[in-house]
Amino acid sequence: QVQLVESGGGLVQPGGSLRLSCAASGSIFSIGAMGWYRQAPGKQRELVAAITSLGSTNYADSVKGRFTISRHNAKNTVYLYLQMNSLKPEDTAAYYCNAASYGDDYWGQGTQVTVSS
Repeated sequence: QVQLVESGGGLVQPGGSLRLSCAASGSIFSIGAMGWYRQAPGKQRELVAAITSLGSTNYADSVKGRFTISRHNAKNTVYLYLQMNSLKPEDTAAYYCNAASYGDDYWGQGTQVTVSS
């Protein structure tokens, strides 16, 4: 079992920045790829960025050049980050942390990001 807890969402003006964090605990030795997804009202959940256990990354076209995903392995916790720069109103959504472990997907509770003036 893996537990994921996100933090760092909030209200920001267009052009601003936010950093999302996700702390993974439990059976962290089994975690492979991790990622950030988002879901806006009335839309399907979509992949924003992902990172493998070896550090390879991929991004949705809509966030390339603006967002950066990273991860850090500590003793009992794996930390996943999403640095979001040059935020746009269309980035407004609930953001979810995801971790893959032995074929199962684990999700955090989500953190709201609102980009508005």
